Amino acid sequence: MIFQDRQDAGRRLAAKLLHLRDQQPVVLALPRGGVPIGCEIALALKAPLDLVLVRKIGAPGAPELAVGAIVDGGRLEKVIDRDILAELGVPQSYLDREIASQAEEIERRRKLYFKDRSPAPLANRGAIVVDDGIATGATMLAALLAIRRRQPSKLVLAVPVAPARAIERLRAETDEIVCLSTPEDFFAISQFYKDFHQIGDDEVLSFLHRAEEGAEDGRARDSEGEGRRDRG
Repeated sequence: MIFQDRQDAGRRLAAKLLHLRDQQPVVLALPRGGVPIGCEIALALKAPLDLVLVRKIGAPGAPELAVGAIVDGGRLEKVIDRDILAELGVPQSYLDREIASQAEEIERRRKLYFKDRSPAPLANRGAIVVDDGIATGATMLAALLAIRRRQPSKLVLAVPVAPARAIERLRAETDEIVCLSTPEDFFAISQFYKDFHQIGDDEVLSFLHRAEEGAEDGRARDSEGEGRRDRG
């Protein structure tokens, strides 16, 4: 399955998530690539769009290979793949430096994306965690652990594409997984997109704004509908 771009993938995913509307879900996207997808899902489900601030820890000389990840979820959550660290001979000093560096980037993004806004409450609501794809699963695992601590009524993972082994690794941490494609020949997420350009901060802010406008329009229409029913 090949997607035109992330928005195309988001619309296709949204069609498989409509059964969650009654859960009062919050869509939580991993920036930056997951934000266009999360925006489309939020608009389709008339749900708020929020972010999970998570950063991959790449291997020395191979930054795309995740040896772990950190995520901000009230306190810093760390998920480290000790087997890969041992196999590659990654020293603890490298890991400590990378964790500190990625923690700084999380803080930068928090100030830029959230400003003074608090995270959306998840208690008694469904949480739909989305990204543009999964490779090893380390980054997503950290995100899911952090979101589970916020006690959503249901935790759903939604991604366009991922290897089957990564999906199985994450199944125990979720209540439901929606993945459109689990190809056997998986080398990189980008191979399943015609347009996989790097998303910038300005685009993230634009998608957040678009989702907020959609939520406001949805609330206004719901209010008008309730008013008509009351008058009837």
